[in-house]
Amino acid sequence: MSMSALMSTLRAAGRKHLSAGTLCTKTITGSYLFRIQQYKRLQNMVANGTFIKSGTFGVGGHDWSIHCYPNGDDGNEGSISLYLNHASHDKTGDATAAFDITILDNAGKPLCTNGEAESFSSGSEPASAGWEDFVKVQDLDEEEYLKDGCMSILCDVTVLDTRTTDYRAGSVVPPSDLHHQLTEVLWESKEGVDVEIEVGGETFPAHRWMLAARSPVFKAELLQSSAALSSRIRVDNMDPGVFKALLHFIYTDALPKEMVERQETLATTMAKPLLLAADRYKLERLKLICEDILCGHINVKLVGATLAFADQHDCRMLKEACMEFLADPANLEAAVSNRGFEKL
Repeated sequence: MSMSALMSTLRAAGRKHLSAGTLCTKTITGSYLFRIQQYKRLQNMVANGTFIKSGTFGVGGHDWSIHCYPNGDDGNEGSISLYLNHASHDKTGDATAAFDITILDNAGKPLCTNGEAESFSSGSEPASAGWEDFVKVQDLDEEEYLKDGCMSILCDVTVLDTRTTDYRAGSVVPPSDLHHQLTEVLWESKEGVDVEIEVGGETFPAHRWMLAARSPVFKAELLQSSAALSSRIRVDNMDPGVFKALLHFIYTDALPKEMVERQETLATTMAKPLLLAADRYKLERLKLICEDILCGHINVKLVGATLAFADQHDCRMLKEACMEFLADPANLEAAVSNRGFEKL
């Protein structure tokens, strides 16, 4: 289920003040070759517990370096100790990384490779990880691995980059701004109606001032045109059921209860024509509500048609939800195989 669909489902379940975020995870890998000239000479000169430091290299927004102890870290005489050091902790903060360190032979082939994952945090003293006993000095064949007195160390580092981004789906449906009790009374009683609207052979009584106050289109038609003198107007090219839902929203700032209870039917049969009606009469909140309903019912069979509809009628939230749905490779493959784009 897409984030838009999940948000829509949770809001429908009563969580009106709902925010969300997505943890995005990616890995970044880099390698560094550390070549130590006159290694045998250095090994004869430095004491146990003394290290040789490589240059600094960057991977995943962090700086790293290799520490090599030719005669072993403290207490590990007779071994070569190798560590990866997090060289930029003070600047870049904690890091989580997996790394491999390899000693190469003269042909570039590995002698031995060790790898592990480590969290380089402020609690690490120092901010490094590796092996006290990477390899025994006596096991290092000089002809194969120390030709011309040089040692080559290869380090591969993979940094885990995790970030949480706030969820944004374009516009957010604003809260109701009408006094619910008053509008329900007006809608139920219809007292003082002064205009009748004919739609598809059906007639709907209404209050001229209410229509004008809620819709700039009705205002222009009922107060600022020749129809202002008429007690009866006609709306063409609209289904009576759609107009009834539109009129209910104008009075109550909500969809009819029976429509809300049948979300699946509302999404498949009424949401699109009601969205068009809302767009026609400049009822932006109703348009967003219809978009939100459609966002929660995107599927592989209709995603193409829904995306085309969203693009044609400037439904940014719905378009973003379709693109998010198709960003999942499995959904995209299923949509193509199910001819989910056949109506484009």
